[in-house]
Amino acid sequence: MEFVDLNLARRLEMAEAQACRACAEAFHQQHPEFAVAVEEIAGGFAVFAGVDSPVTQAIGVGLHGDVRDADLDRLQDFFSSRGAAAAVELCPLVEMSLYERFAKRGFHLLEVSDVLFKKLAPSDGHARATPSNIVVRRAAPDEAQLWTKTVAEGFAEHNPVTQAILDVMAGFFPAAHCFLALVNGSVAGGGAVSTRGGVCGLFGASTLPEFRGRGVQMALLQARIAWATAQGCHLAVSITQPGSASHRNMERQGFRTAYTRTKLIRALS
Repeated sequence: MEFVDLNLARRLEMAEAQACRACAEAFHQQHPEFAVAVEEIAGGFAVFAGVDSPVTQAIGVGLHGDVRDADLDRLQDFFSSRGAAAAVELCPLVEMSLYERFAKRGFHLLEVSDVLFKKLAPSDGHARATPSNIVVRRAAPDEAQLWTKTVAEGFAEHNPVTQAILDVMAGFFPAAHCFLALVNGSVAGGGAVSTRGGVCGLFGASTLPEFRGRGVQMALLQARIAWATAQGCHLAVSITQPGSASHRNMERQGFRTAYTRTKLIRALS
């Protein structure tokens, strides 16, 4: 069994931080007219890829030792100087006083999320049986727009599809390994997986409304785990909302909750 400790938290959090960094850099390559920035601050990474980008946030802060007041000043300035609210995904294995220090600076709780993980075994390299009418495959290089549109529309009830969202998600395509799910030959959903230091991060999975309830999400999950295991990954991580359908799907695949993470935010003054 892989026990939950500071070393595990560092691996999980830094794998996601590096993935966010890669997505931001890929986005900038596609859209050099948009400002993108990445800085290592307080042991983590602060990423800016647009005011409304889901990757504009800091991850891993406080997991590698003491955090100075000067570090927190830099963190706030990193976002405020670019016209963005300061957002920090904070792991509960940091020094507890860090929460109070953020609160004194005007940060408040925005949301919580569960970080789930699974130690991968050779058997995970083989996707389990799925309904015969569902096929999951890697997205082809010329299917970037199809994948982006599909995944964005699958999340539309939570995040309305705007051109800005499509532009940001397009950065996921070259930075990660993207998959499409088809039901009876029609595109039904998509998802992505990133690999960093033997850790695979599963993210960006959604199903189009008309194809829900048919096992598409589970098929996408199994296919991405099998692919990552075949690439030599030995640990998988995914972040979900507590009690969500995605959370239940992860648990069915043998994932367990490592910890519940908090997202803190400080609005622009």
